[in-house]
Amino acid sequence: MAESKSILEAEDFFGSNSSQELISKMSNKGISHQKVLDVLAYEKQLRYLQIELVKLQQWVLKENKRVAVVFEGRDAAGKGGNIRRFMEHLNPRSSRLVALNKPTNVEKGQWYFQRYIKELPNPGEIVFFDRSWYNRAVVEPVNKFCSNDEYNIFMNQVNNFERMIIESGIRLVKFYFSISKSEQAKRFADIKSDPLKQWKMNKLDEKAQDLWEDYTEYKNAMFQKTNTKISPWKIIRANRKTDARVNVINHILDRIPYDKKLEI
Repeated sequence: MAESKSILEAEDFFGSNSSQELISKMSNKGISHQKVLDVLAYEKQLRYLQIELVKLQQWVLKENKRVAVVFEGRDAAGKGGNIRRFMEHLNPRSSRLVALNKPTNVEKGQWYFQRYIKELPNPGEIVFFDRSWYNRAVVEPVNKFCSNDEYNIFMNQVNNFERMIIESGIRLVKFYFSISKSEQAKRFADIKSDPLKQWKMNKLDEKAQDLWEDYTEYKNAMFQKTNTKISPWKIIRANRKTDARVNVINHILDRIPYDKKLEI
């Protein structure tokens, strides 16, 4: 007869008055608790960082600062999950998520950057871009959504565009979430198998693995051209989601000189 495995019951969780008591119960049952310790450490660190984000937002509001945070990366790299951790405890009246749909016929006839300009932060506001004008640097040329001329014009203009918005007083922070091809495949499989997440998959996602090298080529060209001194990229290694979430918030807190002594 196979030896039965010890498992945690619901009463173990609800009957424990502290994390240490729960860990003790796990040890008594011979269950490894290292993963639990890792999760508890991550949650503790995340809570501290989110408190600092609230202080940062209060500083932005008090000083009428403007902050724009760009999240770029391959499909399933974790951009949305990171943005949720950023915004989870922020005041929604002075923070905003921008995730634009494909351009309308009118927008297609406008200057490419025009529809992004109106989404830039107002005084006292933080804006998070879940993908941005950098669609034209990678996603659009890979999927043939723009012409070579349109791509080249964008690449010639983007640094000047960012210099202008930075010189106008906007603090711009750019993140690129980097994952391996095998990790992307794993995450796609998880999304397809979860009825609560299947909506996330679209036609572009279905082609992402086949177009991996094309994405890499355009991504490298983007870094070479737009990783400037005034507007650098911060690459986040995102194969491990918890590490990525901690690292991205730490970077924001380091880049923006908010008042760490603010009381909340």
